[in-house]
Amino acid sequence: MPSLVRFLTILAVLGAIAYGIMLALVSFVTPEPREMTQTISPTKLNK
Repeated sequence: MPSLVRFLTILAVLGAIAYGIMLALVSFVTPEPREMTQTISPTKLNK
């Protein structure tokens, strides 16, 4: 039983670290909007 508790504790700590990293990314990284252009060949438009 102690090994199960240790395993679950390690999983909880790793999950908390992953959650903290995701929260930090959401808080500190802001995407910069930019214009995108893509050319489409006329053969695909005439189908």
